Amino acid sequence: MDIINWQWTLIIVSSLLLFLLSPLAKTTDEFFKAVHKKKAPNSLVLTGSLIISWIFAKSITNAANLGLDFGIVGGVAYAGYYVSFAVAGLLIYKIRVVGGFKSIHQFLTTKFGKGAMALFSILIAIRLFNEVWSNIMVIGSYFGETGSSNYYWAIIVFTILTLAYAIKGGLSSSIFTDVIQMVLFSILLMVILWNIFSIETFSFTDVVTSGTWSFELGLNLFFAAIIQSFSYPFHDPVLTDRAFISSPKVTRKSFLWASLLGAICIILFSVIGVYAQTQGFKGQAAVEVGKAFGVVILLVINFIMITSAASTLDSTFSSFSKLLAIDLGMVNDITFGRASMAAIAILGTLPVFLEAEILSATTISGTMVIGLTPIFLFWNIKVPKMSFYLSVITGLVFGFTLVFNVFPEALIFTEGKYADLLWVNIWGILSCNILYFIPKWLKSNK
Repeated sequence: MDIINWQWTLIIVSSLLLFLLSPLAKTTDEFFKAVHKKKAPNSLVLTGSLIISWIFAKSITNAANLGLDFGIVGGVAYAGYYVSFAVAGLLIYKIRVVGGFKSIHQFLTTKFGKGAMALFSILIAIRLFNEVWSNIMVIGSYFGETGSSNYYWAIIVFTILTLAYAIKGGLSSSIFTDVIQMVLFSILLMVILWNIFSIETFSFTDVVTSGTWSFELGLNLFFAAIIQSFSYPFHDPVLTDRAFISSPKVTRKSFLWASLLGAICIILFSVIGVYAQTQGFKGQAAVEVGKAFGVVILLVINFIMITSAASTLDSTFSSFSKLLAIDLGMVNDITFGRASMAAIAILGTLPVFLEAEILSATTISGTMVIGLTPIFLFWNIKVPKMSFYLSVITGLVFGFTLVFNVFPEALIFTEGKYADLLWVNIWGILSCNILYFIPKWLKSNK
């Protein structure tokens, strides 16, 4: 039995098991809010769900590749994004407890009006759309070359099977399966690391001494990730939906633990890339290491990709259905929720077949939403409605300067890869904050 057949077996068997084990949602609370037996998820369940829903296939591929490029510095740099959990956990706690708001949409509508809420909804809908194709493409790449029939069939089958159990239970299914997937991820990661460290020529010292702590060799990305962490979490409904389903204290505790443990998971996964670097491997770090260790480890790495992609995909489906049904108030109904899940699954898969130009699902969109920083960081300060638009649109403009590579080089003060990303974010976040407060200053000086 060749490796592709084993991979098909893993995808089909694991998805069918998750479908059978997933709870069937019978009420809107079960489907949209993950209420089970009239109880919200506890801190252990919520922490596991948060971590695995963010350790998606794209991110662990990136972590391994950054380990290959920059050593352990690359892994630490990418783990910087997990500060997002701590920021979101602390700020949303205040928004809920002090502000009394029950959702991000309610907060934005109350403070900035329906137009602001609509613009925000467009941003997060694009984010969810990106999540679908960026994760399923990683799965496809493990089954065949881009554009091959194996590649496309893997994407179709994987999406349909994940959609099946997501439709069955909504957010209840998503959080329930997240716990199983988190346990699986932890075990599989330990198996890989055990194999890597059992090699005599590779030790913990090799990991610690790999890479250089300089801007051009990883720190550009690290500081960009930290800056983006003050806006990034708020445009990701997969994360923010989970911030309103349990009590404020349980939520804050879960988010803080997820910040620490999620970062550790990413750094540990980047060790695969560090090992690849010591061996002089080129290409996709995780794939090359898997091949070097033989069929079993390659299958373990593939299975990690499958579980992490599935956990993100089911969360994306449930977040999109909640966005339409609850946040935008279209139809608060399970049937409508299920139909919207199917819609995003189809729409999100289309770019793969149209061979659309693929943008990074994280760094680029992370820059485009830096305008959300002052909106949430200074949530309790009263400002005119215009402040929202000035900040958000400025963030989008800076994001586009990065996409089209038109940011002035004179404003970039470090060298190397990700230097433009860092400085676009530094200047962008300064501009967004200043423009956010200008209408307030003008009003008070009248």
